[in-house]
Formats: sequence, C-alpha cells, structure tokens
Amino acid sequence: MSKFISVVKFKVKTEDENNFIESMRKFNLPDGLIYRKLIKTGDTSYCSIIEWANEEALTNARPQMISFLDTIRDYLIEFNKDLGVTDPASGPVLIDQSGLVVDPGKTIVGKLKV
Repeated sequence: MSKFISVVKFKVKTEDENNFIESMRKFNLPDGLIYRKLIKTGDTSYCSIIEWANEEALTNARPQMISFLDTIRDYLIEFNKDLGVTDPASGPVLIDQSGLVVDPGKTIVGKLKV
C-alpha cells in the first residue's frame, strides 16, 4: 500500500483568520496521519497538506474531518457553488524525496526513498 496525500485549499474571511488558524492548531489528528502542514498561500488563502499511511487511513478519517470542517465553515469563503468552501485533491504518493539541511541557508541534499 502506498502513502496518500490530501491537499485542501481554503479562503478565509479576513476577520476570522486568527480563529481559523487557532482552530486548525487544535484539530485532533486522526489515526493514520503521518504529518500535517498548513501553509499561507495568499492574503487570506491557505492550504492544508496531509500525508496519510495509506488511502484507507484517509477514508477512515473523512467523517472526523467533515465534522471538523463544520466547526470552521463560518470562517471560510465559498470558492463556488460546486466546490463550496474547500478545494480538495488527494492521491497516492508517486515520488517521495526528503532533503537534509546540511548548513542552514546553504545546501539541501536528499535521497530518493524507495
């Protein structure tokens, strides 16, 4: 079984950015989650990136993640009628590379994981 990645884009109401970030911090991590990152991609745009042990872990976590989304829905701006307040994508990991910072600000080297 290969690892799985889920990526979700959010647009957050300006007045609710701090509430959104704090809620994301407090989110209880589901079983099977390897790592989670939240990045700011624009003035009020964010992206959540989660690596899962496998597709089943993501599938099993969906009810918990939907329940969590319901708690932050009021902080979010709708993308459009089809997408709603999130723009999600997910799929199997095809290439998995990691870098090692040898000297901060200098060289990053990595090895391909098999």
